[in-house]
Amino acid sequence: MKVKTLICSGKGLDPYRFADMNSLALEIASEFDISYAAVHPQLTTEGGNQVLQEVLRSAEDDSDTYVMVCAGADDARTRLFKQAVCDAEFDSKNCLSADLREKISDSILERIGERLRKQADSNYSRH
Repeated sequence: MKVKTLICSGKGLDPYRFADMNSLALEIASEFDISYAAVHPQLTTEGGNQVLQEVLRSAEDDSDTYVMVCAGADDARTRLFKQAVCDAEFDSKNCLSADLREKISDSILERIGERLRKQADSNYSRH
């Protein structure tokens, strides 16, 4: 399982209060077996949505690649995902998300780790 992780540091996460965005992507990439992690200031904007779609398109031909978006509110992530997945023609089963609102850096790593373990367990049980 390959995972590309995008972290939105928009309003819901409150990055200045809860996480060090300068080091978070490196911490995630170092802590977990993922392809890469990147931080974007606002994935729900036009530019952020384009970044997400490009990442989805780059992974669409590999059924073993997952894209995880770590962001704020559930409803915003769901709307963002639904439209971006549709526009990129990406398999929605390979989209993962994690709610990172009001989490300190250590809690963010824990939340991402939980989500990755859950997906790995799910993949393992299908085989």
